[in-house]
Amino acid sequence: MTHRLAIYDMDRTVTFTGTYTGFLIHVAKGMAPWRLALFPGVILLMLAYVLKLISRQRLKELNQALMIGFNVERARLMPHVESYAAKVVAGNVRSGALAQIAQDRANGYRLVLATASYRLYVEPIARRLGFDAVIATDHLSQDLRYVRARIAGENCYDTGKLRMIKAWMAAEAIDRTQAHIRAYSDHVSDAPMLEFADIPFASNPHKPLARLAAERGWTRVDWA
Repeated sequence: MTHRLAIYDMDRTVTFTGTYTGFLIHVAKGMAPWRLALFPGVILLMLAYVLKLISRQRLKELNQALMIGFNVERARLMPHVESYAAKVVAGNVRSGALAQIAQDRANGYRLVLATASYRLYVEPIARRLGFDAVIATDHLSQDLRYVRARIAGENCYDTGKLRMIKAWMAAEAIDRTQAHIRAYSDHVSDAPMLEFADIPFASNPHKPLARLAAERGWTRVDWA
């Protein structure tokens, strides 16, 4: 095979806990502490999502608008993004995941972090962990002066994540028939990605993924 890829989900796979809410709170504290009083609105928006009144994508956009702002100057935002990435790497990364990442790198795999979290803060985390590429949810103004609370394209989740992985592979001129892929995730929403892989791993899986992994014969790993 010409290409070796090791594709990792991030939240609760590489990390112990999710990173999105922590990101919102960290940035709000650093940039506009008064926004913390709006946090009950985040809970209400989550309820609206559970009741299927809003989409997962719209939930993320509204939460960002509430806790960070609709339109934030990148130069003001990025120091807080970088400090949050440092915080995640310092205290919210599984040692077992780090060991596997190091082993895949030593075995010649290209390391890819594929996550529904925002590229805005995923890239600084990925850089610190030594990943070669990031596939993540993008902001509409990802490369402009101001960061808007709008998602460009798809939320990198479920079948959308697989589509984005395939699009990235096409952009990198990686033919699937010439690639050997290892994939790691904790959540059943990543079943499409895991099925796409040659060697799928249910990593610290929640119960639905644990059941599916047992049915499909996927390897389970439990990282400390």
